[in-house]
Amino acid sequence: MARIVIADDDADIRELVVFKLRHAGHDVLPVADGAAAVEACLGNKPDLVILDVMMPGMSGLEAARVLRGDDAMTGVPIIMLTARAQESDIEQGFEAGADDYVVKPFSPRELAQRVAAVLGEDAS
Repeated sequence: MARIVIADDDADIRELVVFKLRHAGHDVLPVADGAAAVEACLGNKPDLVILDVMMPGMSGLEAARVLRGDDAMTGVPIIMLTARAQESDIEQGFEAGADDYVVKPFSPRELAQRVAAVLGEDAS
């Protein structure tokens, strides 16, 4: 079981991700924006962070940069989950420190498989 922080300003997507990941046995902490994600991560180091790119206040890209700059977060994978699908958007995600990039709309099953892969778990 992994501790996962999921940040997305869309409550429906947040709830879908939380449901799928809890069903897979993970401890999931949902938050609505990048600043709350940074606070949650620095307060209690997770095993994985999932960030939407476009959120009010601090974006997912900004949150990823802050987390990558903190020594306490070394080695914690970040998955960007976003509707931004242009090649330049994906490049920006990886440049900000993402380990994977999932484009909305997405398959909850695929997201669970990507989470398992990033965490080094068997997704079967």
